Amino acid sequence: MNGKLSVVATPIGNLEDITLRALRTFKEADFVACEDTRTTRKLLSHFDIHTPAIADSKVLGLLAQGKHVALVSDAGTPGVSDPGGELVAKAREQGAQIETIPGASALPAALAIAGIRVPSFTFYGFLPQKKGRESLFKEIAQTKRASIFYESPHRIMKALESMAKAMPERRVGLYRELTKIYEEALIGTAAELHDLLTNDPQKQRGEFVVIVEGE
Repeated sequence: MNGKLSVVATPIGNLEDITLRALRTFKEADFVACEDTRTTRKLLSHFDIHTPAIADSKVLGLLAQGKHVALVSDAGTPGVSDPGGELVAKAREQGAQIETIPGASALPAALAIAGIRVPSFTFYGFLPQKKGRESLFKEIAQTKRASIFYESPHRIMKALESMAKAMPERRVGLYRELTKIYEEALIGTAAELHDLLTNDPQKQRGEFVVIVEGE
């Protein structure tokens, strides 16, 4: 007996970005599978939805029982820079019915307000924390396409230092706290942005989408 897996995008900050279809899916599903049940329960509670939130490790077993499971990440679209993609692949192999419930994602949100040249791009997700990181910056410096990656507040300064060395002339866009109260777009060379964030440490806070301008 094969179940149904609904892959549901959730808000990346502003809860008003949830879609009506996502809310209906949460209500219809038997379970909502997530990375962190505490985060997802807050979302469900906000919209007065009482579907049980469970760990995503239980999904395949529930699908085998014929259950309808809604899969979410902590924020944004599952499968985009999180383990959701592997889970979807296994569910497909198992014969589950799979549907996508599109919605918020930091990648297109940043592209929409980029303000720099992005005729085509390569998306790297989160860069490796150590091994291969500097090699990727060299690769980004050599490509004519725009390059996009996600960065955490703990590594943004090191990322800017690496880009300042590898591509000193290229413009970079930092898009932080997207859809939240302190949403901000900062554009300049990596060195200029490093100086800006050094002088105003508050701007180092939040999650970043980084876009290196294309040529």
